[in-house]
Amino acid sequence: MRVAVIGAGVAGLAGVKALLDAGCEVVAYERRDRPGGLWTDTYASLHLNTSRGRTEFADFPMPADWPDYPSAQRVAGYLAAYADRFRLTAHIRYGETVTAVERGDRWTVTTDRGGTDECDAVVVANGHNWAPRLPGPGYPGTFDGVQMHAHDYRTADVFQGRRVLVVGMGNSAMDIAVDASHTASGPVLLSARRGVHIVPKYLFGRPSDATGGALAVLPWRVRQRVAETMLRLAVGPPQRYGLPAPAGGLFQNHPTISDTILHRLTHGEVAARPGIERFDGTKVVFTDGTCDDVDVIVWATGYRVQIPFLSSRWLGEGPERLPLYRRVFHLDDPSLAFVGLMQSTGSAFPVVEVQAKLAAAYLSGSYALPSAADQRRAVDRDLRAAIARWGEHGRPHMRIDFDRYVTAMTREIARGAST
Repeated sequence: MRVAVIGAGVAGLAGVKALLDAGCEVVAYERRDRPGGLWTDTYASLHLNTSRGRTEFADFPMPADWPDYPSAQRVAGYLAAYADRFRLTAHIRYGETVTAVERGDRWTVTTDRGGTDECDAVVVANGHNWAPRLPGPGYPGTFDGVQMHAHDYRTADVFQGRRVLVVGMGNSAMDIAVDASHTASGPVLLSARRGVHIVPKYLFGRPSDATGGALAVLPWRVRQRVAETMLRLAVGPPQRYGLPAPAGGLFQNHPTISDTILHRLTHGEVAARPGIERFDGTKVVFTDGTCDDVDVIVWATGYRVQIPFLSSRWLGEGPERLPLYRRVFHLDDPSLAFVGLMQSTGSAFPVVEVQAKLAAAYLSGSYALPSAADQRRAVDRDLRAAIARWGEHGRPHMRIDFDRYVTAMTREIARGAST
């Protein structure tokens, strides 16, 4: 079984390792010149927003003397060490971008260098945080200052002496607003149309995600009530800090993990603003009628999910709506598998590790998929549950509950092996 893995970030590295462990012949393609994906090229202040113990690969724990929330530089080194420890690099072709994946008697993989490779299976692990998404349609008026996406941000020097507006309420938005508040002219403005829950990295002396993990045995609605009570006692609602109310409950919309944003808000170094109404030269007019002079806008507005090398034959309505059995196997042809095409309530690392093991178990013959009809029923059932929890517009096809999913996939591998 010869398998092509597309990408050598977190998901791709986990895929290569699991396939090699299962006895497959593996060739991986990575457009960068090193393993680690986005962790090798991100902003300087980035740290994990999930704790070390809830992030590390089960097969390769992070050093015990590391802090609970390591820096991006440490994580990049950890991924490079993972590739070295399991001798993955010899199977990765760096500096090659896959341009097409097509199905004939076998799969044909074509790269930007013009080469092709024939494989029995393909594992797509190209990630989905690399194609910046900007608000659309654009806001009325013209902005005369500088605009950038969070994807292009590296250090706060770019904000020195400038009036800065950050748009968004995710982890990157909060990190960049805090960074900018140390170099910008005046308070950094933080604009959002909808609010999110802001969870500190520690609750009651422990990493906050470890506290949440301890509740994983409970139904998510019960977990939600308990966790929201704990959060309310610890830091209060976002509205207390001038931010908009969360659009949904905790464990529904993805929370933002930050200790520092609330500190900078309460000290006046970051100032909350509502959504943007329009632009007028260097002025930004907000939906409450207020306006501010701004030199730089940072759009921390997320990413579009793209798999440019697959045709609509395989993507249907698009990658965000792609139905996959256990978020891994294509329903039309399970020799096309996906690792990392999901949105987790926790860290991606343990999720892609178990997804990779499931894909490898099937491709090596040690795991048997259920019937096509049973796969479809499982996908439909999971989608109904996801819509009930996250709504129609929250990428429900991609959503998973971290603890429930990792446990279920471990059982899935054992179930398939016993049939």
